Amino acid sequence: MEGTPPVEPKNRSIPSRLNSFVANCKVGKRFKLTERKTTFTTELRAGTATFLTMAYILAVNASILTDSGGPCTIADCDNPSESCKFPPVDPGYAACLERTRKDLIVATVASSLIGCLIMGIFANLPLALAPGMGTNAYFAYTVVGYHGTGNVPYKSALTAIFIEGLIFLLISAVGLRAKLAKLVPKPVRISSSAGIGLFLAFIGLQNNQGIGLVGYSSSTLVTLAACPRSSRKALAPVVTAANGTIGLIPGGTVSSEIFCMNHRMESPTFWLGIVGFVIIAYCLVKNIKGAMIYGIIFVAVISWFRNTAVTAFPNTDVGNSAYRYFKKIIDVHVIKSTAGALNFKGMDKGYFWEALVTFLYVDILDTTGTLYSMARFAGFTDENGDFEGQYFAFMSDAASIVVGSLLGTSPVTAFIESSTGIREGGRTGLTALTVAGYFFLAFFFTPLLASIPAWAVGPPLILVGVLMMRSVVEVEWDDMRQAIPAFVTLILMPLTYSIAYGLIGGIGTYIVLHLWDWAEDLLGRLGIRKAMIKGNNLLNERNNNVNNSASQGDDMRPEVL
Repeated sequence: MEGTPPVEPKNRSIPSRLNSFVANCKVGKRFKLTERKTTFTTELRAGTATFLTMAYILAVNASILTDSGGPCTIADCDNPSESCKFPPVDPGYAACLERTRKDLIVATVASSLIGCLIMGIFANLPLALAPGMGTNAYFAYTVVGYHGTGNVPYKSALTAIFIEGLIFLLISAVGLRAKLAKLVPKPVRISSSAGIGLFLAFIGLQNNQGIGLVGYSSSTLVTLAACPRSSRKALAPVVTAANGTIGLIPGGTVSSEIFCMNHRMESPTFWLGIVGFVIIAYCLVKNIKGAMIYGIIFVAVISWFRNTAVTAFPNTDVGNSAYRYFKKIIDVHVIKSTAGALNFKGMDKGYFWEALVTFLYVDILDTTGTLYSMARFAGFTDENGDFEGQYFAFMSDAASIVVGSLLGTSPVTAFIESSTGIREGGRTGLTALTVAGYFFLAFFFTPLLASIPAWAVGPPLILVGVLMMRSVVEVEWDDMRQAIPAFVTLILMPLTYSIAYGLIGGIGTYIVLHLWDWAEDLLGRLGIRKAMIKGNNLLNERNNNVNNSASQGDDMRPEVL
């Protein structure tokens, strides 16, 4: 009918109206929802997918870092001695470890929350941050060592991360990150992430940190294990004196229960861990979001029942104490020992600076590479490889490293699991802010997160290793000068139980294999230079002869060089 205004459809859904409202308000314009062709509900869904995929880090990171012993020392033992930190672990030291694990869960939550907030608000990118896998293992098992058996104490190691974070922040502020990353040999750079993946998988397979499939062998170093707790034994380096007495080697330490006496493959917790592995693997195959968290939850919930063969709360003093805390379900735990635990006294030691440089090197490679790969995956990069929000993205993870060290955790990095949120359609910082919201909720469920056993953590460690292996396809295996350094880097990390040794081995091998080529190139350049000098000398001499002839009345003219 003429003059009648068009009637708007009345069947618009609530999500559609919400998306339209947010897109046109200040929030939508600030985060460029329309420009990046996304919606508010899409960003929420993407943030949820990202969190479910990376939520395993809350339990896994705390478990790995607690293996270092944290701030716990012999002084925390009921009966202080050099062996009280090792099996059978002194009850006082065990209680300190339990407190430390709770602190580290909160530290992981807080550092991840802050990192996601910075990334979302300032960089406006759909990337989530948390303490990185690999660097946490290097921190716990190489730098500090199992229960403090390494060369750098926990508090000094945090100081190394703090200083490294400040340097990293400065490097990011002046725009040197990408340039420094390109100085590392390409095969080492590519294979290092896969080597870290193998390292994590090896940890997830062991008795004391994972499902227990791999144990100690006196003849082959490692062998099949998976025996029940009652069949495991600890080992110690001993020496036999002239009078026949046996004693612990000075400076030696007692291991955890890594030696299987008998009943291999009969561990109930191992088989429960295998079920968790299958669940996660099947979800990954079917591309189901949150695969890691589903497997962890299943194994953990089964382990929370008492008086079973797979219980996480055995009828011991430590088990009873852990169960009492678990029953709280909801509890706001305040960090007591890991926050502000920096100690600057160990800075005169070479091991301190070795750790600092390694942390810096890994962060430059890992975080920079992850940021670029995620930006490419989201379609943000231009022909030069740059992307919008790049500067603040680099600044956000560097600042998060400093914050994380002050809270007591290992370096924070952008997570590759952010790809799940990007795959769900996340294109703005609202995805990162959604992840930050979930981390905030995690503050209140510390008792549940602190009660996740090692055999629930092992399967995701193994499968994270699988995900990190994808980079090996980029190595030029047909070129031995590329393949050999890549393989050395790849294999040394798990077999030496050190990321640093793998990097040093790979870079050293690359240099040795290229010395001849570099020497030939240098000699060639020197040869060309010498030929040019000789040619110039001959030409100058000829010109001088011509000039002499001209001075005698010759009509010849000198040539000009």
